[in-house]
Amino acid sequence: MPTQVPYHESLDLTLCGDMGRVHRLCRDVVTIAVEPLGLTQSRWTALIHINMLNEGVTQQQLAHSLGIEMPSLTRTIKQLETQLLITRCVDEHDKRSKNIYFTEQGHKTLHTLKEKIAEVKKQLYHGFTIYQLDLMAQGLIKMETNAQNCIENHLKNKANK
Repeated sequence: MPTQVPYHESLDLTLCGDMGRVHRLCRDVVTIAVEPLGLTQSRWTALIHINMLNEGVTQQQLAHSLGIEMPSLTRTIKQLETQLLITRCVDEHDKRSKNIYFTEQGHKTLHTLKEKIAEVKKQLYHGFTIYQLDLMAQGLIKMETNAQNCIENHLKNKANK
């Protein structure tokens, strides 16, 4: 008697592939929504991460949080400075490091950005129960932890060879 394939394995691109596709679509929806603010995907993402990490975050910490290299971040940071949304100050404890702060205009833009993202989330979450959203969030966190563990184990095994 043939066993039934679990639904998540019946998806065309596999669960991980579908998550990547859905992530890009969700990111694109936000980018379209915030376009009137003069924000590209890299700019609004950086602003959200600065807010999440708290003002005074270093460029290195921000690059790590975003999962990008410093040269890519530097261009975005310069664009945000040109838009007068952030300012960089030399870290008083490490003169080689720069800390990032919102300007007054940056705080206003961040407020509007967060409102627009909340509107997008309301649209994207339409039709889901809180229970379903919580299960999805818990599953994503668990999968992220598993992926990080896989990478760490790979690096340990590679170092031991």
